[in-house]
Amino acid sequence: MEPEKRHREEWISSEGTTFPGKTYVECLLKPLFNDQRDTLFQAMIQVHRAHVLMLYDRGILKKSEATRILRAVEAVARTDPKALQYDPRYEDLFFLVEGKIAERIGEELAGNMHIARSRNDMGVAMYRIALRERILTLIDKTLSLREALLEASGQHLETVMPAYTHTQPAQPTTLGHYLLAVQDGLFRDTTRLKGAFDQVNRSPLGSAAITTTGFDICRDTVKEMLGFDDLVENSYDAIAGADYLGETATAVALLMTNLGRWIQDLLLFCTREFQAVRVADPYVQISSIMPQKRNPVSVEHSRSLASSAAADALAVLTMIHNTPFGDVVDTEDDLQPHLYRAIDKGRRVLGLMAAVIRTLEVNRELLGRRAREGAITITEWADTMVREKGIPLRTAHRIAARISRSAWRENQELDELTPEQVRREALEAAGIDLRFTEEELARLSDPFHFIRVRKCRGGPNPDETRRMLEARRGQLTRDQQWLREVRERLERAQAGMMRRVEELTRTT
Repeated sequence: MEPEKRHREEWISSEGTTFPGKTYVECLLKPLFNDQRDTLFQAMIQVHRAHVLMLYDRGILKKSEATRILRAVEAVARTDPKALQYDPRYEDLFFLVEGKIAERIGEELAGNMHIARSRNDMGVAMYRIALRERILTLIDKTLSLREALLEASGQHLETVMPAYTHTQPAQPTTLGHYLLAVQDGLFRDTTRLKGAFDQVNRSPLGSAAITTTGFDICRDTVKEMLGFDDLVENSYDAIAGADYLGETATAVALLMTNLGRWIQDLLLFCTREFQAVRVADPYVQISSIMPQKRNPVSVEHSRSLASSAAADALAVLTMIHNTPFGDVVDTEDDLQPHLYRAIDKGRRVLGLMAAVIRTLEVNRELLGRRAREGAITITEWADTMVREKGIPLRTAHRIAARISRSAWRENQELDELTPEQVRREALEAAGIDLRFTEEELARLSDPFHFIRVRKCRGGPNPDETRRMLEARRGQLTRDQQWLREVRERLERAQAGMMRRVEELTRTT
């Protein structure tokens, strides 16, 4: 026999001649089975319960049939999912669970459990059930970090610091104002996650393969038992639509992107050169060879995890892109793990950063001193020339720019300049005899004066920041209440369904 032919026959012998081939099993079916087992088993049991109860309510299943099916379902529900292993007799978890039920009640009755249902609408429902709980967990962690940021912001309403643009000291602000800005971004992230939850928590069940069914079913009954808020009404849309995944992925990607930006700031702030903040001991690690090191590993890992989570979330959008507008379940089998990983990593980042923020030590004195350096109050000098001296804006800015350049050349800070120096620079810059007293110059050089006069809505003035802080606490309270109410609704739906299951399975 020729070597090529022998090698081919050996390959066929090892692979098998019927579906599924060995390589297909090892590269696809077994990994997918393990993913489904670990994430979808309980959701599948929930869908079985609700569907059987609805079939019984509509008279499609007799009471005795529904009772026997539900007893078998409950027996399988007590299985430890980790104990389930891929079996080549079954294509996936769906068929394996049906097989386990059939072992107890026979194939025909087990098969009747799927009247008016397809693996398509069942699969999408399972994905939505598993995903909605993960979104709620992520929202919970987001709320915890917002709470930590609001507490820290309230403690630092008068902690003066430089604000940065283009990575350079720009103007004085307060740490409370900065942290409130971070919280505001997280508030919007929360809103996006809530919007994603609203789209996810909709039932596709009753759509069957893609065109519903000829059986007289009630989609609303199943929806309510499973705690869904609404239906994906159009059956084609229920099976083909994937934007609920994209919306979740986008919300997670934006959350992680927003987190990554200020986490990068925090890493800079806690460097030895910067020394603005100090990460608490439980969240730093000592070098294996350099005992003086305080490596902010909690912040470093948060930064990398946030990037990894964003990448996983973007993979979801890439995988949906150009997928035909039809049954998307097979794509979802490969897609869902990316979304679950993105959410899990995001949850870890949020937890770490909440711990870091709650225990962060702030070098108020050093931050205040830096807010006096680099002429960063010079904007207020120009504004005061306009308000109090009647000088045109552009002329005032030309004078202010010359004053700041002169101070830099002379290695002086603004509070070291004399009235005469200022008068001379104004004359040379614009021919204006600008007179300030020493007291006026001291006031203009004071970063807290700069902050205090910026009491416009949204500004760093402590009273205005305090007003915003109180409003944000109200937003947080409302979001916390929303989360409690959603979880209570889901728990009530679950409890109601289980009461009905228990009533039927107790019947002799």
